[in-house]
Amino acid sequence: MKALTWHGKHDIRCESVPDPQIEDDRDAIIKVTACAICGSDLHLFNGVMPDMHSGDVMGHETMGEVIEVGKENKKLKVGDRVVVPFTIACGECFFCKRGFYSGCERSNPDSSKVRKLWGNSPAGLFGYTHLLGGYSGGQAEYLRVPYADVGPIKVPDGLTDEQVLFLSDIFPTGYMAADFCNIQPGDTIAIWGCGPVGQMAIKSAFILGAERVIAVDTVPERLTLAEKSGAITLDFMDEDIYDKIMELTDGRGADACIDAVGTEADASASWDSRIDRIKVATFMGTDRPHVLRQAIHCCRNFGTVSIVGVYGGFLDKIPMGSAINRGLTFKMAQTPVQRYLPLLMERIEKGEIDPSFIITHRATLDEGPDLYKTFRDKQDGCIKVVLKP
Repeated sequence: MKALTWHGKHDIRCESVPDPQIEDDRDAIIKVTACAICGSDLHLFNGVMPDMHSGDVMGHETMGEVIEVGKENKKLKVGDRVVVPFTIACGECFFCKRGFYSGCERSNPDSSKVRKLWGNSPAGLFGYTHLLGGYSGGQAEYLRVPYADVGPIKVPDGLTDEQVLFLSDIFPTGYMAADFCNIQPGDTIAIWGCGPVGQMAIKSAFILGAERVIAVDTVPERLTLAEKSGAITLDFMDEDIYDKIMELTDGRGADACIDAVGTEADASASWDSRIDRIKVATFMGTDRPHVLRQAIHCCRNFGTVSIVGVYGGFLDKIPMGSAINRGLTFKMAQTPVQRYLPLLMERIEKGEIDPSFIITHRATLDEGPDLYKTFRDKQDGCIKVVLKP
């Protein structure tokens, strides 16, 4: 089959790889009908995340048609259309039983590696390093889905692939980011990053009752899309974000702040982001947490900082004095997608949101390597790429 494979920093190729096979009785094999390039994939493309191997199949936003199921899988049948969560979960362990599927204790066969870095292991993820299981991803013609009687959700008749594809990651992630904010009537939510997750967080914050959303970015197309969703937009290259948010909130700060950027914040944003980049380039640091610092300072006393941007290691110069003395709450996670799927599918069916608004580019797998570069460089108005094998 064809697949997009990783061969080093900035080296993604479309090439032939072996077809996946049933390896466990709970598995399923799906024929991929749509997949997407995620902002998290760019961390792999840029060589930020460790323990990728040459030839690893990329991708964790995937949906398709079931073509084979293991004999113990009673949930799915051949012909079902399904969306596949990026988090792999057994459904039976301590965390899965409590709805924390992204903390699954069984789905990461490489858990001993990641414990050395993080102290314990989260769930395995599709197409996302051998720290998190080394599973083949879904930017391919076919995908093996472990624990397929737990993860995938069936797609109701009448919904298109593009309406439901983002249930695999960015819609639940953006919704979770807003859900973490415990939004109350009248609240102002500030969101850093108007990429795909940020856009979903903007929509979700309004769905959950926010009065105002302030969206921070510098890419014109992203800011325009955020404005169409009703957000007040701030360009961090033109304005002092702290001063502007304080002005908009009468000096109090936002009720909650969402970091939807993560480790590769724009290094031109401020002096501290430039220092972060130098530290990472010289192996004196692992991440660039400028956005997190700013979100902490811009959050009102006893507010919430919601973190869904990806970080990988040890963050420098975080203003914990500010957070502790002002009573901030931090909430963060890799999204336990399965927890949110029924609710979000229902919202799509009711017409409360059509996540396909985010798509700017549609292409084949063969065009994928070039579109990784287009997406990374924010060229051609690229906000979200959907690939159709």
